[in-house]
Amino acid sequence: MATDEGRDFDPEAPEEREIGREMVDKSVGLGSVAAHFYRGEMSRVTMWRQRLDETTNWAVTIIAAILVYAFSTEGRDEIILAGIVVITVFVGIEARRYQDYDVFRARARMLQQNLFANALDPSQGVEHRAWRRELSNDYRNPTTKVPFTEALAHRLRRVYLPLITLLIASWLFKVTALSTGSWESTAAIGTVSGIGVGVVVGLYYIAVVLITVWPRERQAKGEFGDREYGEWKESE
Repeated sequence: MATDEGRDFDPEAPEEREIGREMVDKSVGLGSVAAHFYRGEMSRVTMWRQRLDETTNWAVTIIAAILVYAFSTEGRDEIILAGIVVITVFVGIEARRYQDYDVFRARARMLQQNLFANALDPSQGVEHRAWRRELSNDYRNPTTKVPFTEALAHRLRRVYLPLITLLIASWLFKVTALSTGSWESTAAIGTVSGIGVGVVVGLYYIAVVLITVWPRERQAKGEFGDREYGEWKESE
């Protein structure tokens, strides 16, 4: 049952939202709680970041093994196409993991922008007027902040588009420059003609590029999304 004190609490009031100032001006238990709270969030951010890196490492390892085998004397070009399928699965897994990673990174950024930045320089106020309410609601009802398509485009742009491009370029080189016959006969798989395989590969690559470069409003709470270079490190 809510108390009168709870009903009167306004998280957007200046004295409530700018608690960073209070943390450095007064010796209160809130500072200790916030420090442990932030440490826990950063621990989860680090854990999910490591999970993303593990998937990327496996993808690079698999691609290297596939290319080594494909260009060996016994290698066939179909193994490269199989590698493209595997990498597509990997990028889907990474996109889902990136969505989870961004949940905890968004919380950490909310604290950095509105709590610690306010403690360091109270004159600038806070970035989000209702940050305490927003953070409270997110803890009561955790939600994904980044759509799957944005997460997919992000991982393609940062890691997987160059890897997929490498695989497709290797496949093209394998079925053309290293082929003893026509590329159509070399690229054929079973009853599927080489032209049919080429069309599927081409359409797949166009779809991947469109997903990567399609303009969309960025929802991720990244620190360096705009790539603005600051002048913090000034030479003395």
